[in-house]
Amino acid sequence: MNHATLRHHLEFLTFRFVSGVFGMLPERIALALSAMLGWFAREALRIRRADVDRHLTMAFPMSEQSWRVRVARGSYCHIVREAAMTLRLSNMGSEEVMKRTTMEGFEDLRRIVEQGQGVVLISGHLGNWEIGGAALAARGIPMDVITHLQRNPFFEEYLAETRERLGLNVIVKNEAFRLVPTSLASGRAVTFVADQNLQRRGVFVDFFGHLAATAKGPALFALRGSTPVFFGFALRLPGWPSRYQVILKRILLPQTGPIEEAVRELTQQHVSMLECRVRETPEQYFWHHRRWKTRPDTEPS
Repeated sequence: MNHATLRHHLEFLTFRFVSGVFGMLPERIALALSAMLGWFAREALRIRRADVDRHLTMAFPMSEQSWRVRVARGSYCHIVREAAMTLRLSNMGSEEVMKRTTMEGFEDLRRIVEQGQGVVLISGHLGNWEIGGAALAARGIPMDVITHLQRNPFFEEYLAETRERLGLNVIVKNEAFRLVPTSLASGRAVTFVADQNLQRRGVFVDFFGHLAATAKGPALFALRGSTPVFFGFALRLPGWPSRYQVILKRILLPQTGPIEEAVRELTQQHVSMLECRVRETPEQYFWHHRRWKTRPDTEPS
């Protein structure tokens, strides 16, 4: 655990108070208030507002400004609401998770896992990625998730406990190259949320018409072990109570060519699949990431 500071204590106490209050409220009221907090974060606090507006302009340059503003506001409301929903579902158990989620493409993945094979599962910050993993774990898929170490050690411990309640085993990113091959060899599904900018050692692929530095890890693990690959995401559905559609798509491994080309091809495939889905539901994407920050001519060596 990282060294805890007074700021870490205060941040976590504030978080636990707010989450406790929202946990006691009826779901519809709690999520409505969460969406209002998202609106407040954009309109009053202006958290990452310039970044979000710039990213939407890059992704949808031909759209009207009024449309991009609506999508931006929707994205802020969505991310706070889904964080609240994840916390609520983590206390409900696997049966409730199964009731709240429907599956598309699940049988193909389940057949592979039942045969004892590991699976590389790639996702992005679209919909509710935590609930997507929980929906698979609740249906008996042994799941590992690759995560970044949080700066606040109390958040790190809390998130790990929350994911464990949802049936997800956590692998910290700096331990991935040591632990992931073992997980795959034992027939587990290892999930990578692979749509964040990399400052170094990424592969540049097209995302909304701009080169984006993207993690090579998912492709490398899959190619080195000839491991089946799926792209998956969980979209929030309209209405109440909160429900989600989990969609899984098989990605075929490149069969020929140097490893560098195969990594680029496989990475481009899953990034293009993500872009296609983001275009359909842009308000459910996390535009707050500085996705195009690293450029090919400025990437550190």
